[in-house]
Amino acid sequence: MELATIEHKPSARTSGASNVRIGDREVVIEGTWLKVARIFDEFWIEGQPVEAPEAFLASLKRYGAKPDLFTFAQALPETDRKFDYAVEWDNLAVAPTTDFSTWWDGLPQESRKNVRRAERRSLVVRAVEFNDALVRGIKDIYDETPIRQGRRFWHYGKDLETVKRENSSYLERSQFIGAYYKDELVGFLKMVYVGPTARIMQILAKLCHFDKRPVNALLAKAVDICSKRTTASLIYGQYIYDKKADSPVTEFKRRNGFHQLLLPRYYIPLNLKGRVALATGLHRGLKNLLPGRVLSAMLAIRQFVYARTVLRSKGTNRNERSSGGAAEMSGR
Repeated sequence: MELATIEHKPSARTSGASNVRIGDREVVIEGTWLKVARIFDEFWIEGQPVEAPEAFLASLKRYGAKPDLFTFAQALPETDRKFDYAVEWDNLAVAPTTDFSTWWDGLPQESRKNVRRAERRSLVVRAVEFNDALVRGIKDIYDETPIRQGRRFWHYGKDLETVKRENSSYLERSQFIGAYYKDELVGFLKMVYVGPTARIMQILAKLCHFDKRPVNALLAKAVDICSKRTTASLIYGQYIYDKKADSPVTEFKRRNGFHQLLLPRYYIPLNLKGRVALATGLHRGLKNLLPGRVLSAMLAIRQFVYARTVLRSKGTNRNERSSGGAAEMSGR
């Protein structure tokens, strides 16, 4: 199964969250009954998110909001556990990019055919500048359908200024790639260079041009650009989502040369409530306590409800409803 389009949602400040700056790091404190502090945009900043945890915690504890729990992850290239705190493992989808030929030769035949199919069907994929024309094209892709991945599409209906502002984050370290069909932008990829790696922030394509395999072509171009910059690896969000190791999105990433890499994520309770939450697993949220089968059923129900309410209210036709559901998965 090849995915029509995959969208990665960059970090955002949650409504109602408290922010505090410690050194050159911004800390976001979120939650109602359990207040969890984390590094804002930790995946996109350069260097290790936290170099000296004890000193960092001492500053955090002086903050008035008094979070219950603090979490941070290590960043590549440091994959071995460094600190003696409670740890869980973040899983990343990583493709080595030092040599394009090695990546290409490792792809299944079907994946290589999809990239060639894009070229045969007159899709032109190239690096592009961030300008007003690109922003208009991105907005056009956003507004194709109000539902993606079985839920409300958070970019749908945004005005041009919002689209421009949100896509200009980390602009000095960003690379945009566009997929064009007859001068129409039908897909785009944004990646951000972070130390020795590049991370995909967004990759999205129009569902009506799925037959041209724009997502496959965009990924191939991203690997090609990374290899010419001698970037060590390309990171494409998580490898496994919601405990579904056999999901279509994981299979899609595998077929495009990505593998799972584990990085330690540390959890440090700051009071009794934090210790209890960490011991019981409540720090992961109620969703992550549900069995995988129950979670899948709930997601299917959500998709069905959205298809019958949101799409109907927008006047979306039957073909758009069917193409915007199971055929695509989130890269977030």
